[in-house]
Amino acid sequence: MRGEMDEQARLAALKEYGVESGMSEPSFERVLSLATSIFEAPIALLSLVEEARQVFAGSRGISVCETDRESSFCAHALDSDELLVVHDALADPRFERNALVLGPPYIRFYAGCPLRGAKGHVLGTLCIIDTQARPRFSEAERSNLRDLAALALDKLELRRLELARQKSQNLFEAMAFNSPDAIACLAEDGTVTFWNHTAERLLGHSAERMLGRNIGSVAPANLLSTLRVLASGNRSLTNSQTARFEFSDANGRPLQLELSASVWRSEGIPTYCAVFRDIAERLRNEARLYHLAHIDPLTQLPNRSLLRARLEDALLDESRVSIMMIDLDGFKDVNDTLGHPAGDAVLCAAAKRIQSCVRTSDTVARMGGDEFAVLLRRLPDPARAGAIADAIIDKMGQIIMIDDEPVHISASVGIAMFPKDGATAQELLSGADLALYDAKSQGKQCRRFFTQDLRDAIAAKRAYLLDLADALSRQEFEVFYQPLVSLADGRVVGAEALLRWRHPAKGLLNPAAFLSTLEASPLAVPVGEWVLRQACQQTAYWRTMGHPDFGIAVNLFGAQFRKGNLAGIVIDLLEETGLSPQALELEITENIILRHDDVITAPLVELRKAGVGIAFDDYGTGYASLSLLKRYPLSKLKIDQTFIQAIEESDEDAAIVQAVIYLGNRLGLTVTAEGIETEDQCRRLKEKGCPQAQGYLFGRPMPAHEFEQRVLRLRQDD
Repeated sequence: MRGEMDEQARLAALKEYGVESGMSEPSFERVLSLATSIFEAPIALLSLVEEARQVFAGSRGISVCETDRESSFCAHALDSDELLVVHDALADPRFERNALVLGPPYIRFYAGCPLRGAKGHVLGTLCIIDTQARPRFSEAERSNLRDLAALALDKLELRRLELARQKSQNLFEAMAFNSPDAIACLAEDGTVTFWNHTAERLLGHSAERMLGRNIGSVAPANLLSTLRVLASGNRSLTNSQTARFEFSDANGRPLQLELSASVWRSEGIPTYCAVFRDIAERLRNEARLYHLAHIDPLTQLPNRSLLRARLEDALLDESRVSIMMIDLDGFKDVNDTLGHPAGDAVLCAAAKRIQSCVRTSDTVARMGGDEFAVLLRRLPDPARAGAIADAIIDKMGQIIMIDDEPVHISASVGIAMFPKDGATAQELLSGADLALYDAKSQGKQCRRFFTQDLRDAIAAKRAYLLDLADALSRQEFEVFYQPLVSLADGRVVGAEALLRWRHPAKGLLNPAAFLSTLEASPLAVPVGEWVLRQACQQTAYWRTMGHPDFGIAVNLFGAQFRKGNLAGIVIDLLEETGLSPQALELEITENIILRHDDVITAPLVELRKAGVGIAFDDYGTGYASLSLLKRYPLSKLKIDQTFIQAIEESDEDAAIVQAVIYLGNRLGLTVTAEGIETEDQCRRLKEKGCPQAQGYLFGRPMPAHEFEQRVLRLRQDD
């Protein structure tokens, strides 16, 4: 019963803030903007919890204005002054089946600070939300969230008082009497008509002493005139401008106060309401929070947000501006070999070196990771910008000593200039990024200026990606099959499934025309799974049509490992299509291993245990060490065609082929030679003991129906 009474009292207190009107106060925007910047969170909310719903008095990163209370995270914070922190909603029994977790906005991390109103009731929370789990939320971060919540409560209290003021002076004075803010009401001549408890405590003057007395006796001489200006036009407390004053309390203690004001009239006679706040601590907190939101904590340089703001300011009043993007070449190796503390030391040293190459009026910022930016104001000369970039590259190429260890890194620089390369901050930043990408693709440790060709190339790439996406939906992709032959008897034992694109305008495209773009796009996973399904379905059909020992090899994309559930997907596809695991072979390349070494082993082990073959494609062409053959559960090595093509003329290539065949035999791995085009190549591979081969000599890649007619029918006749 007491709990119900407390809840009714809380809801009654909440109504004093006007929540029933669906609050949306611009004054909350700065607090929420700071929250998203400080915590690098995509969503920040000021949530007020009603009886059946939560209403967002302010929001960033989300379009809805309310949700039901039952699914609200914030409702769980009503009974405590402690922060509610959910590190991973999917791992928390309270929230793992929550609609806001399983659906938009897909909450994984939540941190909410309770907002306790003037009457002691928790009204809701100031919260931050992320779509990714966060394993920790430090005490410093908790303190920052509490400070931001205090700023939000200030705004809420002003709103409560304003709503009361709009209804009647008596109601306003009743609410203001115990307000946490110092409040005074003044007649037109400055005579004090109301003086609350907080004003007594803050300024040291009792209400008994102040009522009927002129405010000028304890306040600066210009306070009343300022009050009239602030309250002119019947501005509300929440929307009015504020003024700051240096006060002295009754004991002579200096105070930094902020004044908000409004006015109402009774029978034409004005009454002024003044709200005073001691803002010394708030100013310190705001300065600290601003620093957190705009300054990189490691290098103490401006961050991406502050750089963008300064760039936008520069574009408003300057005719020439240059922006540089700088990336450290070789930085990953520092982290990998010397550890992250050494990497942090290198970043700090890099920041100082960049600063030493520019003017004090320029802005050097850390954009994140090992990427920096420089804003060069009033620099119209591209040659001068190029000289500064060269100085940065030269400086960064010098050895950095970290704990007596010499560290070698370099820098690549991309440059964009206003107004030639763009009219907005976004256009200039993206132009500098494109120029940086060009510099890195040209061998690194160099600078490049933005050109329109770079943007055109990106636009063409985006159009190509859209074309690829349409290709999947329009079913323009096809799977071709190339025979895999046993060299001992010439019998076709299987095939490799190869992707083709039948473009409506360009005709049939080989992988060389689109595969690199596809691999780097989000389409890699769905297309990879589509190829796997098609190949398994086709092979299962062929096995039931008189070829029970026929096998299929399918290439994998690296993105299929990143998704994290490759083994489960493959096993489900095998069950769905009815194909035996022993009939499927998955091919991986050295690039996949090098890029995804941390996530590749477990699914391959699981698949190998299930009976699926694992082939190492293009073996011998890269930097793969022999230890990889022990680390991964391989069943086959495929010799790259570059060695096969030169096997007749090059003793070195012939020796490499012989060595791989021997290595495969000793390790119990099947060996397949790729790219066989001549009878002589075939004969030499037989002599060296190579068991399998594929290439144009045995058949080019062909559609399923053609493969069935030209290859499988002959196989059946044999």
